[in-house]
Amino acid sequence: MNLKPELLEQLERVLSSVEQLLPRPVGKIDWSQCQAANWRRHSFAGFLEPVKNIENTRLEELLGVEKQKEIMVANTRQFLAGHPANNALLWGSRGTGKSSIVKALLNEYDSEGLRVVQVDKDDLIYIPDIFAAVETEPYRFILLCDDLTFEPGEPAYKMLKSALDGSVYSAPDNVLIYVTSNRRHLLPEYESDNRGGKYVNGELQQSEATEEKVSLSDRFGLWVAFHVFTQERYLDAAKLCIERFARERSIDIPWSKDIQEEAIKWSHDKSKRCGRTAFQFSKNFVGRYLMEKQGN
Repeated sequence: MNLKPELLEQLERVLSSVEQLLPRPVGKIDWSQCQAANWRRHSFAGFLEPVKNIENTRLEELLGVEKQKEIMVANTRQFLAGHPANNALLWGSRGTGKSSIVKALLNEYDSEGLRVVQVDKDDLIYIPDIFAAVETEPYRFILLCDDLTFEPGEPAYKMLKSALDGSVYSAPDNVLIYVTSNRRHLLPEYESDNRGGKYVNGELQQSEATEEKVSLSDRFGLWVAFHVFTQERYLDAAKLCIERFARERSIDIPWSKDIQEEAIKWSHDKSKRCGRTAFQFSKNFVGRYLMEKQGN
């Protein structure tokens, strides 16, 4: 059948447009060679994309969060052993090690079959697809959603709630959900939320607004809180980071009072004492140290 040139051009344009809507061809992930993957959305579908570079964070390098490490290690080891384990909400102040603990767990237990799939908040609506992609794999997966907060009425909120609730979209046996957030209840809280509360048999019954905001976080079996560091712990973290950067470059940078005072000033400028601040100070200090050593 001979088609007119103008009709052929129209068909080519249509096919080109349709092709842009389809996800690009992606091979099946070899989880024996891949520790982690990101869920990538493309138009109306999505796919798992291997993470090529994994941060080499180790559990022993995380200071000031000993209790939090203990809780998360115990829960993760139960999961890896095939025993009952809980989904976890890691909440608290920015930069205090919530995400770093999950990365360190992966580095610690990847040889025992632990894997991580990271998903953005807006892509939580694809949770059933993610579950389907990994449920038959002989590995144990942490579904990680980092820095999660919701606004009321978001579709992803209901999907995550359903997955945690063990209903239609419940996670397969080889998947746990770990979430990090600055908010304990994942939703903004307002003074007006408390209106409507009442006393029943001498006990304060929360308002419907408060009940709804607590209902999602309640579905996590573990709440693990992270707080701002004391100055002593912050300095310990800064010292450890400098030692690590120096060791990786085969140099020696002895800790001194001058470095300590500079680290304290850095934390004052950043208005926060936490692991992230210590890490950023150490990068800056070691970088300047190396430049001065090279005469630059």
